[in-house]
Formats: sequence, structure tokens, C-alpha cells
Amino acid sequence: MNKNLAKNFASGHSACAGCAFPAIVRTILGESPDPVVISNTTGCLEVTSTLYPYTAWKTPYIHSAFENASATISGVEQAHKALSRKGKVPKKIKFVVFGGDGGTYDIGLQSLSGALERGHDFVYVVYDNGGYMNTGNQRSSATPYAANTETTPVGKESFGKVEMRKNLMEIVDAHHIKYAAQANVAYLADLKKKARKAFETEGPAFLSVFSPCTNNWKFPTSQYVAIAKLATETNFWPLFEIEDGKYKVNWATENPKPVEEFLKTQGRFKHLFSEKNKPVLDEVKKIVKDEWQRLVDKTE
Repeated sequence: MNKNLAKNFASGHSACAGCAFPAIVRTILGESPDPVVISNTTGCLEVTSTLYPYTAWKTPYIHSAFENASATISGVEQAHKALSRKGKVPKKIKFVVFGGDGGTYDIGLQSLSGALERGHDFVYVVYDNGGYMNTGNQRSSATPYAANTETTPVGKESFGKVEMRKNLMEIVDAHHIKYAAQANVAYLADLKKKARKAFETEGPAFLSVFSPCTNNWKFPTSQYVAIAKLATETNFWPLFEIEDGKYKVNWATENPKPVEEFLKTQGRFKHLFSEKNKPVLDEVKKIVKDEWQRLVDKTE
């Protein structure tokens, strides 16, 4: 085990049993060879790791609002440059933002876009659990098509969310940064490799990490790794990198598992297996197939 793995984020936080983001945070920060400074958006990670007067963070940490974590780290990074020129602080520090999909895809997108466009030297990590989980499972633009949430409830007149999820990786790629990658908590070796590349990148780097939510996806707490693995094995959540604008798929198979194997593990999709919603299930399958093909086409 990397000796750095737990030095930045301690146990004793109040994240739900079966939550993925503690493993994501420790794995990523464990790959930094230098001290780190954290900016964290409001969300599940923030509220469960900073229960006053306690904290799970063993490194300089700033809680920012939903909308401005990237702006916060931009200011800190620029202050560090000024102070390091004067010899007042260590020259090598890594700056990291952690945000959920609500604070990244939606409320914090403008701040993230500005920081990427300006070229600040930082790593942005979104732990993607597909909704506003801290406030009760409202839909976000990361929520998959047909998912049942508190604001897209399933009923006689509704089958869940009617919009496709936002393709955030393509939005990030449009900023022409040197490195962006999509990863999964079930594939920690792959996540470590991508974290190392992100920390080695000069300028902004971006990591999007699949993070199952046991509470609001409605699955047993012991199953988050198995469910995350199925997301990639069914092509629902591909593993890939974008380096200098070039796409590379990191995991693929000629015989992906049916996407139903992933969907049936979660209560948020159980309505898709009724006869009434068969056309909706077929549409989910088509979306996954089409999005996978779009990704493959980009690699060619």
C-alpha cells in the first residue's frame, strides 16, 4: 500500500456505510508526491468530513460554496505563485478541488470553466453519484435517463428523468486542457495511474470518478464495488483518457455485459423492468450503445 494513502484524509468521518468517495479521496491524494491544498464544494463529502469541531482532513482545507470552489483554488494557486517567488512557501504544492456532480455539472460549472480556461495549475476531481444526494436525491444534469429521483419521480404519468445526462468530459475537453480522464472507484489501479498523470500535468487536469450512492441508488451497502464494476463492464461508464485532445479507451471488451445487469442492481431503476416501461428500457440500452460508439469513434 502506498504510504501516502491515508495521510491526508482520516477515518472517523460520517460518510454512509458503502459510500465510495472516501476510497476515491484517499486513492487520489495518495498519488501526490507533494503537499496538497484542498478546496471542497458544498456536498456530501464536505458535510460528512467536517462535522464541527472535528475534521477528517489532515491537510490545508477550504470549504467553498457550491458555485465557487474552482475560483477559490484559482486564488490560492496564484497566491502561492506570488509567495513562492519571495521564498515564503514551499515551491511544490498540489492544488486539488473535490466536488460532487451538483457542484460540478450544474452550480459550479461556470467557476470550473473559468479556471480551466485561465490555465490554473490544479486538479479538479468530481465524484459522480448522479444527483444531489446530500439534500435528498434531487436530479442533476449528471442523473441518467429514466432514473427515479425526488424531483423526477416515477408514477402513472412519468418514468423518471426524461433527459440524457450531460457529457461533461466533452465540455472539459473543449477547454483544450492537457489531461482529463474518466475513472471508476472499482478500478483503483486505473484511478491511481490517472491521478499520477493529473498531478504530473502542468496546468489544469480533470478527473471524473464513478461514485455509487448506496442511500439514494438503493442497493445494499456491501455492493458498491460490484455495482461500480458492472457500470464499466456494461459500457454504462467507460474508462478513458483525453491527453492533448486525443482519446484513449482504457478498458474494453468485445462482449460487454447487458446493461440490464447494471440497472437491476438499483432501486432507482426497478420500474424499467415492468412491461409498461419496456420501451424506456430499450431507449436506455440504445443510449448506452450509441454513447459507447461515439467514444470509440473519437479514439479512431
